Amino acid sequence: MPRDGQHRPDLPDVVVIHCHDLGRHLGCYGAATVASPHLDALAAEGVLLEQMFAAAPQCSPSRAALFTGRWPHTAGVLGLTHHTFGWDLNAGEKHLARHLGEAGYRTELVGVMHEARRGSNEQIAAALGIDRVRTGGRHMQVAEAAEEAVARLAGEPEPYYLQVGFSEPHRLPGEHDAPGVMGFLGDEISPDQSLGVQVPAYLEDTASAREEVAELQGAIRAMDSASGRVLAAIEAGGRAHNTVVVFTTDHGLALPRAKCSLYDPGLEVAFIVRWPAGGWDGGRRLHRARTNIDVVPTLLDALGLESTDAPPMHGESFAADLGGALEVDDPEEVIYGEMTYHDYYDPRRCIRTPRAKLIVNFTSAPEFMDPSQSWNRRCVPVERRNGNAGSHPTVELYDLLADPLELTNMAEDPAYAQTRADLLRQLGDWMLQTQDPLLDGAVTSPLHQDSLKAVRG
Repeated sequence: MPRDGQHRPDLPDVVVIHCHDLGRHLGCYGAATVASPHLDALAAEGVLLEQMFAAAPQCSPSRAALFTGRWPHTAGVLGLTHHTFGWDLNAGEKHLARHLGEAGYRTELVGVMHEARRGSNEQIAAALGIDRVRTGGRHMQVAEAAEEAVARLAGEPEPYYLQVGFSEPHRLPGEHDAPGVMGFLGDEISPDQSLGVQVPAYLEDTASAREEVAELQGAIRAMDSASGRVLAAIEAGGRAHNTVVVFTTDHGLALPRAKCSLYDPGLEVAFIVRWPAGGWDGGRRLHRARTNIDVVPTLLDALGLESTDAPPMHGESFAADLGGALEVDDPEEVIYGEMTYHDYYDPRRCIRTPRAKLIVNFTSAPEFMDPSQSWNRRCVPVERRNGNAGSHPTVELYDLLADPLELTNMAEDPAYAQTRADLLRQLGDWMLQTQDPLLDGAVTSPLHQDSLKAVRG
């Protein structure tokens, strides 16, 4: 890609490592039975955000937010980007890689790319503004490609941006699976019970749940090992002191009432950064809630780069906090979340404060979308012991202090009427300010348009 003359040799290298479906299920986030030594070490050396949330609880919309700093419904990615779903970033949306490329960075992507419509590697490179793209591969193949990229890029004088995407711990079909089940192992991963098995509190602790969570723990351990190879390559490249390393994920675990839901287990994500030269180090932990739309503005702010020729970002920089500024808690802090399409049309919007979560549902779809990709489900939510699933209520309201698992809907309780009214007003204002298409009625998908073309000949 041609450079525009802004090259600054003092700029740090930037490596973003991301994976599917992890939530915050790492040892450094308190998951005691998860073996994640490499990412735990990264947290001990860098800065960990305890309350980072995704803009959306599914793959492509969350990544669109992560890499553009804009809400998915504004950026154009309201659902999955691969065939046949077909969502894509709107024309003019600017990916982090394009920002950095214009500042003189060499840019490269290996592994998962799920924030824009899929195509050939050359098409993806042109669409996102990335010099070189190599998609696909399981964890160790991606790690090997990343090792090669770091060794090559670190030998050049320009700073580099490397985006490394792991599929794991996404569910993978494999020989271990029983009929009607898609687990987490594929054909290359083994379950991990080396530290025991702990079933998340929002699920029934049963033998079948423990079996499934052991598989999940094995997939996380495999991803952690591959991430460790990337981190070791950065050290071997000799530029680690002035390299911004970001580790994150797209959304919560691929378990019921997590992924594809606006409850906290669906929106919570790990976020760890390390940049010794910039003071992003020391094993510090930041508590204030953030959303992943804040990541691009934070990186550009920290690097002293301006967002030019791009739509305005919705996120805000927290670079000062990462650099050691005193973090100020805000008892009124608000974050938002959204879902429109995943497996099917299920539009929802939410607002969250430290005290309460309000969700508005725009269809009467099932109470929560099941992300198990299986006919036979091994994990069951605690509030659905009899196996029945109802439909969405119009409004859900949860007292996060008294009910952190979000099990008891207080939306019709008179004692919460003022909270409900206040949060509904704020949510409506946000939808208006961000030009949410739901305000104009139901949203049709790219597949809907393709189907219309088919029936019309």
